[in-house]
Amino acid sequence: MTVKRVILTPNPYRDRDFNTVRSAMKILQEAGVETRLCLPFEVDRSFNLPKDLRFQRLERELPNADMIVCFGGDGTILHMSKAATRAGLPILGVNIGTMGFMAELESSELQQLKRLATGDYAIDKRMMLDVAVHRERDILYHDISLNDVVVTKGAVARIVHLTVSCDGVQAMVCGGDGVIIATPTGSTAYNLSAGGPIVEPEAHNILITPICAHDMVSRCMVASDKRVVTLALTKNTRRNAFLSVDGGKSTRLNAGDTVTVQKSNLETKLIRLKDRSFYDVLNTKFRDGR
Repeated sequence: MTVKRVILTPNPYRDRDFNTVRSAMKILQEAGVETRLCLPFEVDRSFNLPKDLRFQRLERELPNADMIVCFGGDGTILHMSKAATRAGLPILGVNIGTMGFMAELESSELQQLKRLATGDYAIDKRMMLDVAVHRERDILYHDISLNDVVVTKGAVARIVHLTVSCDGVQAMVCGGDGVIIATPTGSTAYNLSAGGPIVEPEAHNILITPICAHDMVSRCMVASDKRVVTLALTKNTRRNAFLSVDGGKSTRLNAGDTVTVQKSNLETKLIRLKDRSFYDVLNTKFRDGR
């Protein structure tokens, strides 16, 4: 599909003076693509935005756009993926961060954006997770996740005891720093740091990885995407835990709360401009660090 209108979402803390997004705007406009500039999140009031750039409200631009081009690190792309997915729009990441594992382009490769105007690109669909927090009969929290759902302890010196079930059958009782429930896309993030496996993004699995388990039997599990994973604080606990989705704000969990995680009906669409395998990306990012 040829692209006529693109939303550009720069991370103002990464793209100094918005130099990268300015270059992208020029390249796209010269190729005949309309651009709209939107901030991916609210910035501090003390942050001075350039007066020569006009920023639009993201929610107003989403219905009329063909795709989103996001400038920043993986965190910025994760943040924007939810809005893009709910609007049914594909997203292309331009790395201005460090690892930038989900980004398709580096800031030095902006000329490839011209290919969007002629439809010279592919779309990769990525599995997402649906996560909800239940307290008795109420749903306190509901969201979608591209990377991971993490339940962790509170104070540094404490241990959180969690029961993990799959389709209502107990799969693991874990005492430690917490548990990560990750998608294949999120397998190379916190999951990997905690000792979990690397899984190809095209796979459809749910990864369950304990964080610094204080026993010898808690190990990472790879579940089918058909499973409903439930996490709960063990009944005898007197401590709280905290839920974070894709590295976002924490939600406090009390004893008796349950977290359900399952495959979402939504999928994130990532734009692909390069003909490279997942293993090429692994070698480049982890071996060369770029």
